[in-house]
Amino acid sequence: MSDRPTSPVTPPNNQTPSVAELKAVLGDDAPAEMLAEARAAPAATLRGEWQRVLAFLRRPTLDVSEQSAAPLTVLGRIYLLDMLAMLVLVICASIAVAAGVYLPRTALAEIEFTWVVVLAVIIGAPVFEELAFRSWLSGKPGHVIALFAVGAGATGYAAIHTIAPIVGAILMIAGIVGAIVAIITLANRTPMGWFARYFPIFFWLSTLAFALVHIFNFQQGSLAVLLPLVLPQFVLGGLLGYIRVRIGLSAAIVLHALHNATALGISALAGEMGG
Repeated sequence: MSDRPTSPVTPPNNQTPSVAELKAVLGDDAPAEMLAEARAAPAATLRGEWQRVLAFLRRPTLDVSEQSAAPLTVLGRIYLLDMLAMLVLVICASIAVAAGVYLPRTALAEIEFTWVVVLAVIIGAPVFEELAFRSWLSGKPGHVIALFAVGAGATGYAAIHTIAPIVGAILMIAGIVGAIVAIITLANRTPMGWFARYFPIFFWLSTLAFALVHIFNFQQGSLAVLLPLVLPQFVLGGLLGYIRVRIGLSAAIVLHALHNATALGISALAGEMGG
């Protein structure tokens, strides 16, 4: 048993008190250091962690930026929440199919699961998509400028590579180099004030764009049919955005990779059982 004495703001189990507990006891006089420690610590329970996520999604904010003192704990808990959400959505889809609703198959259903495909889904897609949709959610100047630099380079390449391939390649390389330079030179800058003010808009635009891109996974179907089918990606995008802000970009890539690996494994297993 620990000899550490408890105080009005120290829970009996010696866990870091929550922000709510600190403010309930100390009010607005709670020391900034204690509040920072409380924000950084994971919730005391799995349910508490999920409640934090829901509170963040109701009002996305940069206030939780990179404040996880136990990243693996938080990451594991959010992965479980992701799996629970996917299970609920799969059950809903199964009920719809049983009721006679036609759901178009994804393009992945026609792809043979070679090692190249597996690596692309588990590593390539998470890295590329997190860089494109969530790297800049930090609100730091370097990350935002890097997004525009890569976007400008990619746009220039797409517009001119058929006419002048060398020029197109130079534009793409210039965009990448510009992004790297921006990230390195502006690494110590804090999030921009205007970005923080409008962060909920940027967060949901990122999440929505991530979901809508996955409409192209389907080869047929009207927009009214396809929009509900990318709801899993919308939910995943929200969770990945939370992890990106709370822990960091690398953690978001890991969660994305775990999600894709799980989905791919289940799909492969279902295919073998069906075959």
